[in-house]
Amino acid sequence: MSPFSSPPVPDAVCSGESVRRRPRVQGVAHSIRDVCGLVGWGGMLLAVQVAMGIAATGTVSAEQRPNVLWIITEDMGPELSAYGTPEASTPVLDDLASRGMLFERAFSVTPVCSTNRSSLMTGMYAFSIDAQNHRSHRNDDFHLPEGVHVITDYFRDAGYLTANVKQVARQGDDPELWNAGGKTDWNFQIDREPFDTDDWSDLKSEQPFFAQINFSESHRGGHWRDAQTRAEPKADPAKVKIPSYYPDHPLVREDWAEYLNAINVADQRVGYVLDRLEEDGLADDTIVMFFSDHGRAMVRGKQWPYDSGLQIPLIVHFGKNVQPPENYHPGSRDGRLVTSIDLAATALHLAGIDPPMLMQGRVFLGDGPIVMDRPYAFAGRDRGDETVDMIRTARDKRYRYIRNYYPERPYTQLNRYKRQSYPVLALMGYLNERGELQGPPARWFAPTKPAEELYDTLEDPYETVNLADDPDHTAKLQELRGVLEAWRVTINDQGRFPEDPAIIEASRQKMERLHGANGLRTIEQVRARIDAERN
Repeated sequence: MSPFSSPPVPDAVCSGESVRRRPRVQGVAHSIRDVCGLVGWGGMLLAVQVAMGIAATGTVSAEQRPNVLWIITEDMGPELSAYGTPEASTPVLDDLASRGMLFERAFSVTPVCSTNRSSLMTGMYAFSIDAQNHRSHRNDDFHLPEGVHVITDYFRDAGYLTANVKQVARQGDDPELWNAGGKTDWNFQIDREPFDTDDWSDLKSEQPFFAQINFSESHRGGHWRDAQTRAEPKADPAKVKIPSYYPDHPLVREDWAEYLNAINVADQRVGYVLDRLEEDGLADDTIVMFFSDHGRAMVRGKQWPYDSGLQIPLIVHFGKNVQPPENYHPGSRDGRLVTSIDLAATALHLAGIDPPMLMQGRVFLGDGPIVMDRPYAFAGRDRGDETVDMIRTARDKRYRYIRNYYPERPYTQLNRYKRQSYPVLALMGYLNERGELQGPPARWFAPTKPAEELYDTLEDPYETVNLADDPDHTAKLQELRGVLEAWRVTINDQGRFPEDPAIIEASRQKMERLHGANGLRTIEQVRARIDAERN
């Protein structure tokens, strides 16, 4: 199937009716209400409530509404000590997990920041709202489809203060160490300010509040480098566990240890925020949700819809004065499938605000019929920087199915950001040129991708054994293939429409300016190191 054609409509979609195709107007979708399949979780909830005679109300009264705090890290998989990662030192988050709930199967819906953050803040798949291409719609005045809003609109309308906190440091503390970045990075424009404040000091006097704080230590760059001096204790490269799709080389181990060091410093910063909650008397009235925007910034991680690019840490903790729902169990580990768009629906519900009818995210913590487990987690990727691709994936609790819509394009299409930022990519490329890669690391440099991939994540957690052609797994392949295509219809996947070539070219030129020369220097430095070690 061409990625630019509409997938077939399954009989079961929209109660047996065909999906009404929306016309495209200047590359932007009409109202989401024109597509029956896009009536989201709120619509399903309403149907259940009508059938059962249940009123559509939130989980708490107005007087009891809690504060909600999102602590968001960047480019971080579940590599915490609480998840069993060797050499990870995350005492603050481990303690938070011991007092709250840790989710073992939480996934972003895209593996890169702007697209998943666009999903996160709307509770909608980026593919539904035409936000699926990385850093798109920055200069075209693109707005969200009718009926879709950032969740701070709903919180604000319910009387909440909304905050994207940047000013975190106490008076007298070093702001360079403790203030936050305030990242939004959405692929759309909005007409009013999405947040009321960026200052922590406003939270105490303006309760209830919905606030988010963003930390970027695990995003490669300046904060990552600074973290290497602040981490305590530091990860030992000789003791880290590296995925089997990397060669076991000292540089790989050093890079992985640096990643764990960055996570350690992020843990320190989370501790600072939790201390501030306690000091200001806010902790007991606040629901804290800790998670990352997507998986780790490593080869075969970020921008790739495997577990390595999609799986995120997720810890939820209720303050002592907040009435928890029946399915909240402190100190427990939860194996249900949860996606990043579910965070929006769940946060609203826990604040006593009904998730909008169009919202596609599901409530995973709550009471009553609004809580329904996901049988599948869906995700995908489209253009990342200058690199054009289209991949969609469906995962149940055990198996991941991947559909590559450009199988003729290799995994290693040029991406200048990665060429500059990923020394392991340079290492693997050089070893591959010398014929020294074997097994899973070598397959990453194949000239094409398989059209379909299927992995048993229980037996093969690094997703290296493709079972798509295995007769013993035909039934599972057909099941996940079917639900993926049905999902694409249901959400009206905008990835089937090609992006304007001028936008792609502009992205290529931007990445060349930002990373062109530096990327070549990274390759030269890695090659020089390998050659020196062998001489």
